[in-house]
Amino acid sequence: MLPREELLKNVENRDTVARVIDCAEQAIRTWEVVFTDFLSPPELAEAQQGFSKLTEVELLAWGGYPQAERKRIAIARNELPLDESQVELVALNIAGNFLFDTATHRDFLGAMLGTGIVREKTGDIIVLGERGAQVIVVPELADFLETSLTQVRSVPVKTQRIDFGELKIREPKKKELTTVEASLRLDAIASAGFGMSRSKMVDFINAGDVRVNWKEIKQASHQVKTGDLIAIRGKGRLEVGEIAVTKKERYRMQLTKFV
Repeated sequence: MLPREELLKNVENRDTVARVIDCAEQAIRTWEVVFTDFLSPPELAEAQQGFSKLTEVELLAWGGYPQAERKRIAIARNELPLDESQVELVALNIAGNFLFDTATHRDFLGAMLGTGIVREKTGDIIVLGERGAQVIVVPELADFLETSLTQVRSVPVKTQRIDFGELKIREPKKKELTTVEASLRLDAIASAGFGMSRSKMVDFINAGDVRVNWKEIKQASHQVKTGDLIAIRGKGRLEVGEIAVTKKERYRMQLTKFV
């Protein structure tokens, strides 16, 4: 079987990764494609990183559309082909008139959880303003939510299945910028990318609000590299692009900020 303790070494989301290992071992035994529940970006990153060194199984993550944050993982022996169409998902439309009672992502999630389901069975929620929202769930919840999810805040809603082609996906807003810094320290790069003082950035880091590649980092001196994704709770994300050394031995880098 798989090297469980090695895969669980130094992971933050130990319970989640352990369940992924269970699914992978089932896939090896049965020669079937096995699916996890939805994983958050930090959970997904840890699972994929651990399994990247293994040759026995293949993992494919999909959340219904390319930019999805929450995804299920399909797991199979490496001899079996995997593609996104195999990941079992259902899209639901939650329609209502929210013109005079605006609902947020939290409101829609709260209404869904209020029916008795658990978060792990739900994927992304796409809020559509006054028209309601769209949500991605595991197939076994679709019938239940169509009959049970009838109100969000004070607004009556109608919940029904839709095709994935009907999802109203908004492309993330992004801003490209170039900065020159004396070092590759996290506090320096992040403060430049997010447009705030270095001391303020250190406060965010010390408070545990900063993640690099979805892993919490509490060292301001952490060295970043090309391809790193820096996320600050409530502030958005920053992707580190190409890094070049200048004649004065400083670091010129391309940054992309997502808001």
